[in-house]
Amino acid sequence: MVELEAPQLDAVFHALGDATRRRMLRDLTQGERSVGDLAQPFAMSLAAASKHVKVLERAGLLQRRVQGRTHLCRLDPGALATAHEWISFYERFWTSRLDVLEGLLRKEDAQKPSGDTHD
Repeated sequence: MVELEAPQLDAVFHALGDATRRRMLRDLTQGERSVGDLAQPFAMSLAAASKHVKVLERAGLLQRRVQGRTHLCRLDPGALATAHEWISFYERFWTSRLDVLEGLLRKEDAQKPSGDTHD
């Protein structure tokens, strides 16, 4: 299982816990965007958008570069991929548990008399 240090994992899930930041990340899948571009769908100030960008940046979900007075952001998918691996561990755990349950239910059904129609 991939182990992320708790602060990094916490930062990723904190960043993803906000709908505005998730939308910003989705917008960045289309390519590099300025902070102003990221703010536009929300009619928020550049200062408010910048706070969201900083959270995403600290979580390692985006990279920012300055070009003149413009701050340009681009998606950094590494942290998302690592978080996905962490989640996948639990997906595999629950899938295996459900497979065991299915096997038990099938075994129980097979042991029922064929004329039994009661549930």
